[in-house]
Amino acid sequence: MPEKGSVVLATAGRDAGGLYVVLERAEKECLLADGKKRRLSHPKRKNLRHVRATAQRLEPQQYAADRRLRRALAQAAHRYNDTDPE
Repeated sequence: MPEKGSVVLATAGRDAGGLYVVLERAEKECLLADGKKRRLSHPKRKNLRHVRATAQRLEPQQYAADRRLRRALAQAAHRYNDTDPE
């Protein structure tokens, strides 16, 4: 299950296919941000069944600001696409 700082892939909804970072996690849902559409000030609430964890994690300073978060997720997307078995 994804924890705070984990990079996840949205698998359902309008944002399916996008990479997000987990800001907070509750029992059945989490708050996600990508720094562009979903900024840190207005994260997206998403059911845990609708996200898939990746092996990547971000350090807190990497998602301290929207600009840093966008840059970190772009690098994570590059690494994810290089290792994606699909």
